Amino acid sequence: MEQKVVDRLTEMVGRLSEISDGEEKSGKCSTILPSVSEIEKIVAIIKNIIFPRFFDHPEAAGAIRSYYIGMNVEQLYSLLSTQIARGLVFGTDECERSVADKAEEIALKFIESLSEIKRLLYTDVEAMVHNDPAVKSSGEVIFCYPMVEAMTHYRVAHKLLTMSVPIIPRIISELAHSKTGIDIHPGAVIGDHFCIDHGTGVVIGETCIIGSHVMLYQGVTLGAKSFTYGDDGVPLNVPRHPIIEDNVTIYSNTSVLGRITIGHDTVIGGNVWQTRSVAPHSLIVQGKAMSTTFMDGAGI
Repeated sequence: MEQKVVDRLTEMVGRLSEISDGEEKSGKCSTILPSVSEIEKIVAIIKNIIFPRFFDHPEAAGAIRSYYIGMNVEQLYSLLSTQIARGLVFGTDECERSVADKAEEIALKFIESLSEIKRLLYTDVEAMVHNDPAVKSSGEVIFCYPMVEAMTHYRVAHKLLTMSVPIIPRIISELAHSKTGIDIHPGAVIGDHFCIDHGTGVVIGETCIIGSHVMLYQGVTLGAKSFTYGDDGVPLNVPRHPIIEDNVTIYSNTSVLGRITIGHDTVIGGNVWQTRSVAPHSLIVQGKAMSTTFMDGAGI
């Protein structure tokens, strides 16, 4: 390599090594950051535990099943403790060692909650079986449907968020978003038997509250209509997303916006823009399209 090239590259390395204004504004950052690849492993291990034989050692049964689940739980505890510790010190001056005990206790409590997460996920699978005539078995849903991937990530992320774990829940939810096109904020509260058919383009905001036996189709947005700003010009984190009560179905490409309530047993048709609360047992559809014929320049 010519010396003049080396000199120019060396100059660029020096410039790029300087802390930029953007980095300064992003705040403090711990020396060791959470690892996205390790967090992916954590979710994969959780899937192995919750759906044994589907994604890990399909021959495992009986005592062998306990052996494999035991190995997964042990590995999960080790990886999760480390990543939680890194999350706890993210953006602070603390070190991992100072929060190690707290991280290990959170990891243990999370593992104790896996049975409830498993119960909820199997109700989601059951809902998909009962709402999609194309489904041949629950196993098909577990193997093939993006909803299972998205909801596994969501339910794991939501539990960690309720345990006050920083940053890790958002990483987990965005991993699912990139894989499935389904964007569920870990702060949303979602009941049992939740079902998303097809799924691509579904968005569920942070302060959404969703009841049980709710079904969404692709392209549904449960979002904010507007934001409330503080004196510093930064949006305030206040309730701003819909409340969806039990037994509601929302069809494709509909946007439900703002802190409104969709009453139980309501059906909202496709391509609707809903910004007002509706009573239980409502049927909301868009107006019928007008059909006409343009002749001799009419309509121009």
